[in-house]
Amino acid sequence: MQIKNHNHNVLDTDHIGRLLMKMSVPMFFGIIVQLIYNTVDTVFIGHYVGTDGIAALSVVFPLQMLAMGVGMMVGVGGASLISRLIGGSDKSGAERALGNSLAIGIVLSIVFTVIVLPNVDYWIRMVGASEKVLPFARDYLFIIMAGTVFNVLMNALMVYTRSEGNARVSMIIMILGYGLNILLDAIFIIWLDMGMTGAALATLISQLIATIYGMSYYVTGGSYLKLHISNFAPDFRILKLIFAIGIAQFAQTIAMTISATFIIKMASTYGGDLALATFGIIQRILYFAMVPGMVIGQAMQPILGFNYGAKRFRLALRTISLAGIAATLLSIVLFIILYVFPEPIIKIFTSDQQLIKECVHVTRITFIALPLLGFFNVGQMVFPSIGKALQSFIIAVARPLAFLLPLVLILPQFWQLNGVWISFPASDTLCFLLAAALLIPQIREFQKAAAAESASSPIDH
Repeated sequence: MQIKNHNHNVLDTDHIGRLLMKMSVPMFFGIIVQLIYNTVDTVFIGHYVGTDGIAALSVVFPLQMLAMGVGMMVGVGGASLISRLIGGSDKSGAERALGNSLAIGIVLSIVFTVIVLPNVDYWIRMVGASEKVLPFARDYLFIIMAGTVFNVLMNALMVYTRSEGNARVSMIIMILGYGLNILLDAIFIIWLDMGMTGAALATLISQLIATIYGMSYYVTGGSYLKLHISNFAPDFRILKLIFAIGIAQFAQTIAMTISATFIIKMASTYGGDLALATFGIIQRILYFAMVPGMVIGQAMQPILGFNYGAKRFRLALRTISLAGIAATLLSIVLFIILYVFPEPIIKIFTSDQQLIKECVHVTRITFIALPLLGFFNVGQMVFPSIGKALQSFIIAVARPLAFLLPLVLILPQFWQLNGVWISFPASDTLCFLLAAALLIPQIREFQKAAAAESASSPIDH
């Protein structure tokens, strides 16, 4: 998909429903590949390494999330600015935002690696790894942390390409990053019998190749924006705007890491390694459950950002409403599937009957509020899309820090291990209410601006 100039930008259209579909479909396939990877990776480790391997994945998850959070911070912060600048006809500003975003992503990933890599055992123990699980987690995490820069850049490039309207290239980056990982997992884990080390190497190599492809698109591909070395020089005005939005994403990741650490500790305290393995599988199912909101919310971001930057508030309103309705309907369908047929899905990950039984029980608890998550995932993308830093921060940290963490500390006092699992739907419900409360004033503001827009422009665009 080549964007020749601003006037013919794919985002520059009144046909919001068609555009949302056009942006969502490639993203859907990309995220499905990611979902398949998350599933297959856990399946390979569950069957060829064992329950301790799955428990190790749960333990290293918070640290992986931190690295991904750096990528999402510079990715979402940069993409929000890029979309709004393109909408406002400032192509050179958008290219400066792209260069600055990539540069700061590289710097931050190096800093993160230097902090974590020399002290891998310390960080794993701090999260809550038992001595039995520690060697598996160490083998995996050391290699993953060595490739942090590729993790960060891959995640950022997926968002940047989408922000200029090229969902196809974003999809290819995801397929290279996750689809290739599946193939390499099979080679390293099954054929070469390399266990957790093989799983980590497969991830590192895949992220490296995806990063090379994403960078080459901006250098030699048909991208709308181009990479210029001069744009890597820090522009503190641009960096401030990137971090104003991006910091909310990183804060969310920090908060998720903190809450995940306590969930792991509480699950381990009340249920031992079986509960850790259960959490590892539930996390993978959660990825599947979040797909509708993730796909539609992220597809909405460049469309909403472009129309907001272009001051086309009527189309901005239509974007939000169509995205919210579609995500909610799809979340309801997924809820029915997961609640009625959890066992066949869980058996994909493990053949351990005790673990299957526990996961069926936990699935029906943790996903009871799933119909609300579609709307929430779309709603939380509205504010970063339009550059609203305060609302972005509030909604980003609310679920993991303000709601989930207190609940996971309090509820087990009454319901033991079940209290850990009940924390999920309880926090999801509170998040839905918060998103609605924050969105209502924003929608009213858009409605007033749209009315003024229509009054000043009697000819419908």
